[in-house]
Amino acid sequence: MFKCTACGLVYDGEAAPSVCPKCGAPMEKFEKVAVEAQELIKKARFTNDLHMHLLAILEECEAIAADGVEDNLDPGCVKVFTQAKELSSQLVQSIKAELAAHVSKGKWG
Repeated sequence: MFKCTACGLVYDGEAAPSVCPKCGAPMEKFEKVAVEAQELIKKARFTNDLHMHLLAILEECEAIAADGVEDNLDPGCVKVFTQAKELSSQLVQSIKAELAAHVSKGKWG
């Protein structure tokens, strides 16, 4: 694993690329990632993938709940759909904030 010191891209491979696929920096701008840091990157990738999967499900939940509110079958249904929409929205915002924190801490590789 190698990290571009110009843009932060983490490249998986036995050797650094001749140019950075993201920013075009030359090979000399890459540094080998320490083994301990590689493990943290792998763990962070797994957690970030879980966040992204949950984010997609919650965004779908928001849309379904909005349809339920619009359907307006009866007050009980509207209450459930409204609550689902609000809770999904809160969790979506929390996940986005957590992912932004991961990016700022270099836990996105």
